[in-house]
Amino acid sequence: MNYNILKASVLGLTMFCSGMQLGAQTTPKELTFATYNVSMESENYVKKGTPDLSEKVLINELASGNNQQIKNIAKIIQTVRPDVILLNEFDYIKDPNQGILQFIKGYLGKDQDGAKSIDYPYYYYGTVNTGQPSPYDLDNNGVAGKFGADAWGFGLYPGQYAMMLISRYPIDLSKVRTFQNFKWKDMPGALKTVKADGSDWYASEAWASFPLSSKSHWDVPVKVGNKTIHFLASHPTPPSFDGAEDRNGKRNHDEIRFWKDYISDSNNQYIYDDKGIHGGLAPNSSFVILGDQNASPDEGNAIGEGIRSLLAHPKLINENAPQSKGGTEHSANNPFAKNHTAFWRMRADYVLPSKAGFKIIDSGVFWPAKGEPMFDLVEKRESSSDHRLVWVKVKLD
Repeated sequence: MNYNILKASVLGLTMFCSGMQLGAQTTPKELTFATYNVSMESENYVKKGTPDLSEKVLINELASGNNQQIKNIAKIIQTVRPDVILLNEFDYIKDPNQGILQFIKGYLGKDQDGAKSIDYPYYYYGTVNTGQPSPYDLDNNGVAGKFGADAWGFGLYPGQYAMMLISRYPIDLSKVRTFQNFKWKDMPGALKTVKADGSDWYASEAWASFPLSSKSHWDVPVKVGNKTIHFLASHPTPPSFDGAEDRNGKRNHDEIRFWKDYISDSNNQYIYDDKGIHGGLAPNSSFVILGDQNASPDEGNAIGEGIRSLLAHPKLINENAPQSKGGTEHSANNPFAKNHTAFWRMRADYVLPSKAGFKIIDSGVFWPAKGEPMFDLVEKRESSSDHRLVWVKVKLD
């Protein structure tokens, strides 16, 4: 698909609900929010190097209703029972009956080995930049390969590593904002990538078209009784798989910075959404930032100022980061291990509620230690995912 065509289709979405139900429920006193990189993309289910990959691989696994990895993921979600959860690395499948609905009905909607089924009547998804071919040699290896590192977001096919938001409460689709097409060059002070000689890494034509988001950034309003909560979802690129120019590290930093600017009360008029509307989130809004940020304030090779600056934002609740016994055990000599959210030993995944509207009651990372119930669900990479589900339980003000 030509990248420019996406401007007309970015809101090609569906939902499994009636808009007439918006605001019809009693506002609950407590809610649980979660994020989970589920690793449900085609390469997870085939041998490395398999040619001609596409979302059809996941379509087939979902249709079987019996994929053990997906069943384990469903059991983890059923155990935590979040009210709203973002699923990262869930391949984009245009037909919801073959994709997200098949997961909701065929897996989450069925008891999984003692875990009770759970229903998510509302969902949101859209196109992403991963695997969208560009005509440029973005990795400067001498070949404009369209896909992989030459796609607008790394991916072997359009929609690889996409994301889905599922909810027990209605989504106000008329108020959703997406930022898939926001250009990186339009962020003031963007961390521009240069070569060793100081010249621009990207050709001028490529830089003019380059989207900031490696997948997309979404502002999805969910109606919980008479309250609106904005779920700010994203999945910045890993700050790796590049060279001394650190092009992915700089993009990761600026993708995270986008949310810091978006939730601020000033200096965000440069932001425009895919409908051309400028500005950030309305002041005093209740919101939750969700997603695999691929960055830690303490470890890894990301430009740490990006995530540290976001975590320090005065509008966010950022105390007592979610933790687990399993993470502590997995890296026994690491002082940050209790907060790790990935098998590869880092805090990468975040659920960050705003101070406006919430007080945190509890939080955690689903990572049982050896000998604890359900350890088998996370024992190996292929058991579920290389990431762990992160959850936060809040009381509504």
